[in-house]
Parts: sequence; C-alpha cells; structure tokens
Amino acid sequence: MDTYISTADPSVLLCLGVTAAFGIITFYKVKKNQVEKKCVFARDLLVLLLLEILCFVTLKSYVGLILFSMACLICYIYLPVQTMLPVDNKAVLITGSDSGIGHALAKYFDNLGFVVFASVLNKKGPGAEELKRSCSERLCVLQLDITSSSQIKEAYLNISEMVQNTGLWGVVNNAGILGFTADGELLPMSVYKQCMDVNFFGHVEVTKMFLPLLRKSKGRLINISSMAGIQGTSELWTKQEKHLLENLTPDVKKDYGEDYIQALKNFLLDMPVHCDSDLSPVLDDVLHALLAKSPHGLYTPGKSAYLSLCTFCYFPLWFYDFFMGKMQSTKSVPSALKASEAKNKNT
Repeated sequence: MDTYISTADPSVLLCLGVTAAFGIITFYKVKKNQVEKKCVFARDLLVLLLLEILCFVTLKSYVGLILFSMACLICYIYLPVQTMLPVDNKAVLITGSDSGIGHALAKYFDNLGFVVFASVLNKKGPGAEELKRSCSERLCVLQLDITSSSQIKEAYLNISEMVQNTGLWGVVNNAGILGFTADGELLPMSVYKQCMDVNFFGHVEVTKMFLPLLRKSKGRLINISSMAGIQGTSELWTKQEKHLLENLTPDVKKDYGEDYIQALKNFLLDMPVHCDSDLSPVLDDVLHALLAKSPHGLYTPGKSAYLSLCTFCYFPLWFYDFFMGKMQSTKSVPSALKASEAKNKNT
C-alpha cells in the first residue's frame, strides 16, 4: 500500500512554516552578531533540513510534526548565535605566550582591546621581545615558569597591584610541552614527571593562585589542551632522542631497535607538514569562551578536530586504536615485533 503526502496537507504546511520561521530567526541573530562565524547559519539550516526530511518520511499523522517541532525547539536552545559581552578593557592572563597558540592569543586579544598579561618562560627571549615590539602599551609581558611556585606568586602580586579591585576577567591556561612521542617503555621517568609538572600541576597551581582575582570579576577560566600546539624544533627532538637512547637498557634497545626510534623522531619532524598553520579557529573559540554569555563547556577548533574525540567516546576501543594508528602511523615496527612476524610467516 502506497502512502501519499499532499503538500496541501495542513500538517505539512505547518511543518514548512516552522522551518521558515526558525530560519528567519536564525538569520536575524547571525546578522545581528557579527562576531560569530557565518557557517553557524548554514549548519543550523542543514540540521533543520535533515530533520524535516525525516519528518516527511514518518509523517503518517501528527507524530512526525510533534517530533519535528521538538527538534526545532532543541536546536533553538542549543544551537543559537550567542550574544557576546563587550571587551571593555577586560584583563586576561595568558600563560605560555612565548610562541604558538599563546603568542597568537596575546596579539589577538591586545588588538581587540583587552588588557593582556602575557606570561612567558623567557622574558628576554624572541617571543617576548616580539610582543613588546608589536603590541600596544596595554599588554604586559610577565616572567612566569608555571612549574615555579615563587614565580607564580610574584606574577600574582604584580597583576593584583595593577588590576586592584577590578580583578581578572580571564585566565587562559595555555602553557604546555610536547615531549618525545614514543612507546611508554621507551620513555624515562623524567619525561613523565616533566610532562605532569608542566601540563597538569603547573596549571592547577596557577588556577588556585588566581581564582581570587577571577571571583572579583566573576570571570572565566579556560584550559587549552593541544596535541601539537608548540611543535618543537629538530634540535629539540635530536636532544630528546639522545636522552632517550642513553636511558634505555641494552635489552629494550635491542627489542625496539634504533631504526624504530629514528622513525619516531622523523614523525615529529614531519608533524608541521600535517598541522594547519591557520590558528584563527582556536582564537575565535577562545574569544567565544571569554565573551559569550553562555560559553560552551568544550571546544574542538580546527578541521575534523572532533573526530578522534568522538571516535574514542562512541566507538569500540579496538576501532579507536586502529583509527589513531592510521593517523599517526610511523610505517615502522619494533625490531622484536618484526622478527616475530617474520617467524610466524615461515611456520
């Protein structure tokens, strides 16, 4: 038995009317708020179109219309173009501003009119000098090694004196390191400890120290995690490879082989080729997190940046391992594993 849906059916016309009304509202909100990306409008309408197709397919009664109307309501609540707060000389602390994302954020926020406290690992380094040279007088470069409790305390006292009762609107925990990417057995304990000191405990201590200033302004705390936000240099990877090899036992070195470790270093050297040099998606998302009246709890800026996260959350672990292996394959295997595979083929 064939089912025919007439376009003159009142439920169909009402469904189309809901779509048109929602589209007009979304377009108006996008036009009114120029800070938000224009692709939001296209995204919302695409979602609506897919929902409407589903509605038409299942619309034997008013059930499909009810489902579609509920979907529109959910989209309106969770996919709006949010109103942004004014900058108004809001003060923001950004850690790790020597290079990479932190350096770009410091310049971007200074250009927008924020009072930027750009903390750097080396106040006399090229990154700090570039910020002093290219940014406005509002920007203040601070010496801050986030693994040093004394430097964190000193930075807090300096910023407190400058902002006084205004407080800090934002703390952006951006400082971080990318260690030599290798199998867990190959890495010495010093690498694990350094990673945790910088990428975790340092952020915790900075956060605890500056929370009183955030409370004064009822501001925002932003934590940035990146697989390759500070990519390193060939000299750094060579130095870390040497350190790794010096700490390996003879048996482990034999099982993995120096060719395999060299392939790991080559992967790090080739990483910049696969990374997008355009940081604007990151900058836009951090700005949204700082100024949106209702910021998101999680942002995944960049093309397909959400794929690995979604794969880990919603797919079996074996599929995630396969997926990440394809993305990060060094096209090399440890010597012992290669020998074992060859032996199995011969038997």
